[in-house]
Amino acid sequence: MPSAANLPNPQNCPLCGLPNLCAMEQARRTGQAQAPCWCLAANILPATLASIPPAARDLACICAACAAKVPTV
Repeated sequence: MPSAANLPNPQNCPLCGLPNLCAMEQARRTGQAQAPCWCLAANILPATLASIPPAARDLACICAACAAKVPTV
């Protein structure tokens, strides 16, 4: 099992490392209600989701810029 030091920062995109601006993570962290997250209206390609490193899946959201990119093979 990975240590806490090896877990991805849930506030940063696991693809580029920049802030992901995840409203759900912000609500979890602050305990304050947030506006709906940008990702609820996003159309993220399955290939983009597949490019998230396995250790970060379901632990950190990608950012809007990475969500909009078409992954290269």
